[in-house]
Amino acid sequence: MSEIKFSSKDLRYMELLGLTKEVVLGQISNFKYGFPAIVLDSPATVDNKGIFRFSKEQEDFYIRYYDEQSVGKNILKFVPASGAATRMFKDLYSFTSVYHGEASAIGEEFPTVKVFLDNLDRFAFYDDLVSVMSNSGMSISDYMNRADYSSIINCLLGKQMGYGMLPKALLKFHKYSDGARTALSEHFTEAYRYARSKNGEAYLHFTVSPEHKVKFRQEIANIRKYFSGISDIKFHVRLTEQQHRTDIIAVDEYNVPIRDDEGKLVFRPGGHGALINNLSECHADVIFIKNIDNVVPDNPQDKDYQTTTVRYKKLLGGVLLYLQLKIFEMVSLLKTRKPTNEELANIEDFMQNSLCIDLSRAKAAPFNDRINLLLAKLDRPVRVCGMVKNEGEPGGGPFWVINGDGTKSLQIVETSQVNRKNVDQEAILSQSTHFNPVDLVCGIRRYNGRYFNLSNHIDYTTGFITKKTIGPKVVKSQELPGLWNGSMADWTTVFVEVPLATFNPVKTVNDLLRKEHFV
Repeated sequence: MSEIKFSSKDLRYMELLGLTKEVVLGQISNFKYGFPAIVLDSPATVDNKGIFRFSKEQEDFYIRYYDEQSVGKNILKFVPASGAATRMFKDLYSFTSVYHGEASAIGEEFPTVKVFLDNLDRFAFYDDLVSVMSNSGMSISDYMNRADYSSIINCLLGKQMGYGMLPKALLKFHKYSDGARTALSEHFTEAYRYARSKNGEAYLHFTVSPEHKVKFRQEIANIRKYFSGISDIKFHVRLTEQQHRTDIIAVDEYNVPIRDDEGKLVFRPGGHGALINNLSECHADVIFIKNIDNVVPDNPQDKDYQTTTVRYKKLLGGVLLYLQLKIFEMVSLLKTRKPTNEELANIEDFMQNSLCIDLSRAKAAPFNDRINLLLAKLDRPVRVCGMVKNEGEPGGGPFWVINGDGTKSLQIVETSQVNRKNVDQEAILSQSTHFNPVDLVCGIRRYNGRYFNLSNHIDYTTGFITKKTIGPKVVKSQELPGLWNGSMADWTTVFVEVPLATFNPVKTVNDLLRKEHFV
């Protein structure tokens, strides 16, 4: 491939995005040479001490610890919320593209669409759909009787209601006696129950797409109005966008940059790994991270769903605060004086057994180097991650990974990061007992109260490359190291088993028909 040359116009456009020529050439180099596969050592399991399984008494201890120690802390809930809902309706889109009115065939050829239509009145958005469709002069029943299912679906997904173009956050998920609530609204309810800060107020941070910011602000105003009638709690909300300086150039199958019809270079968002920059702007002692679609209705009588969610969020928060306190004490000791042999042994024991840190390199080093190696491993951001038993749900998993220096560390690994042609690696992958529901609690403060520079703890070799065909062309895209994958690769990582009842995502529209999503 000949050397790629950029015009002065190209360079000005890069500068406008916050990029440099060197960064873009580095992105193209990644396309050309690819990213190395993650090297798995073994799945992280309860048996090999990669995942902590607590007794009821231990759980109660950490929950009490959270309730006590979170008082006076700044607590934040961070939710990536820019993802479009398009994939939720994949089957409905496929159906409308080929359906020609053969009502009898719908159950055989499109079973998920039949389930959707048979249960239409159970969805939280049904009343809105009825209202919008009545403007045409016919009721939904009229359309159903005529087997004109495409008109119903097109009304929901198209310009009239726009559900196919909106982010999941703004879709009505749950039906209550006093109205329906969006996924966004349910995150406010959760924050009210477990993520209130030292002033008794709740702080939430949502990452959004710029084209939806106005609608987000409108919905947040509605949510605040609703809560003002039932509680005196105040919600502080920050909306941020994925920064353009994290965009990545798109290339063809020969790794040549693609240009649009006007000759301008094409850049694409760098995936959710880019959000590490948004996270680094958060100033809080405890940060809960959760996906936008993993919410259940607020029903205090229910002992299995939101009540369970709140319990285990507090558990993870308690584990974080407990470990962080111990870490701060150890770092302060190592930085202020020479530890005794007994103190050093206690520190190493805690790091190995409570923080799951491999100290094989440190133990073989001279004393002063040993201290520095321990400090380097202790003085890092901390994340406590809930892990759910693998019962067929999709998601990345917890693994012991072999690092470049030969040591092992706990990582959340996506299947796309593994060389699945390697029989041994595929075998390790298949032995995983748990998966990642994206249930994280993070501590990004140092022992001295300052915040970590999170960009210093990213493994930049863990990006992703994807291909798709657009017409006759092959277009390659690249994603930055995932937010909870490579972007947090150098964090102190602790995995804790949490029940499946805490994981209730809405990946398809019919997931909203599960019992977990009804009041």
